[in-house]
Amino acid sequence: MFFFAERKEKGQPTLLNYLEARNSTNFSGNNIQTGKQVNSQEMPLIDLATLQVATSNFSSENKPGEGGFGPVYKGELPNGKKIAVKRLSTSSVQGSEEFKNEVTLIARLQHKNLVRLLGCCIERKEKMLIYEFMPNSSLDVFLFDRQRHDQLDWSRRLSIINGIARGLLYLHEDSRLKIIHRDLKASNVLLDEEMNPRISDFGMARILAGNENQAKTRRVVGTYGYMAPEYAMAGLFSVKSDVFSFGVLLLEIISGKRNNGLRLSELSLSLLTHAWRLWSEGKGLDFLDPSIIDSCPTSQGLRCIHIGLLCVQEAAADRPTMSNVVVMLGSESIALPQPKRPAFSVERFIMNSEQSSSNAEDGSINDVTISNVAPR
Repeated sequence: MFFFAERKEKGQPTLLNYLEARNSTNFSGNNIQTGKQVNSQEMPLIDLATLQVATSNFSSENKPGEGGFGPVYKGELPNGKKIAVKRLSTSSVQGSEEFKNEVTLIARLQHKNLVRLLGCCIERKEKMLIYEFMPNSSLDVFLFDRQRHDQLDWSRRLSIINGIARGLLYLHEDSRLKIIHRDLKASNVLLDEEMNPRISDFGMARILAGNENQAKTRRVVGTYGYMAPEYAMAGLFSVKSDVFSFGVLLLEIISGKRNNGLRLSELSLSLLTHAWRLWSEGKGLDFLDPSIIDSCPTSQGLRCIHIGLLCVQEAAADRPTMSNVVVMLGSESIALPQPKRPAFSVERFIMNSEQSSSNAEDGSINDVTISNVAPR
């Protein structure tokens, strides 16, 4: 049975009363991350039997991937609608918190560059989130696969950059809430049938009150390589920490390289340092993915590098807002300020950009080696 809250009949279960009736996690009243009072929105419920049929009983053949939350399955509802099902691992404490966060948050968000949550399932010991299916998987699958990255020509990459920027702007300024995503990265940008970007995975997102510009946490979560320095080192997050992640992602998109260390001669450089060196030496075009050189106007390519460097500045105050970024991307006539040396400017930099952390305390960073750090 597929319950839609907007067509709710008297006595029909909704997410909130369903959870409370089953003595499950309480979603009502306060925002789970900030503790502030918010208006709850009801979420369509999909029963377990429907999802078992849709996914062929969660067949391994319908399991395209797995993350920290748990496995993801593709399926098809009786009405023919294709879906993606995120199934919470029963042993995942982190996943349980992310589940609550995503259900209470993403139901309030509607934007063409955000993934759409269709409903959820909470039955027996199962907790699942059901999304619209994205047939082209995630951005990293195309960007970092030598066999597929040629499918992303310059116009497509620029369109993806603009779409991600507009989606973040909506989260920061244009929705009813001020939302910090905290884990923007290539694998969390899904691509629809027409290769339009959809920001996904709001399990780590936080809400700031209207008068708050930043907040601090003792539990630093996210993905190394995309974290702003003030967040990675001190647990401080704001819209500017998302801007930093966007800058890293922008530089990855136009270079086709991950920010996990580039070996040049005897040095291992961060992608940010590599971009800075080439740009400051007037060799910015050498930073671009060779596969897009022929289709990329020189002025656009150099401008994107410039914007990316502005987004990854060491000091949060030196980074633009996403509204600034959208304007800068949309008009080549607007003069750009000169960037300083980016954050994490190093002589040797070793990291695994796809390794996430959920247990870092007091702003500490585990499993990362950074030597000779020389930020400005």
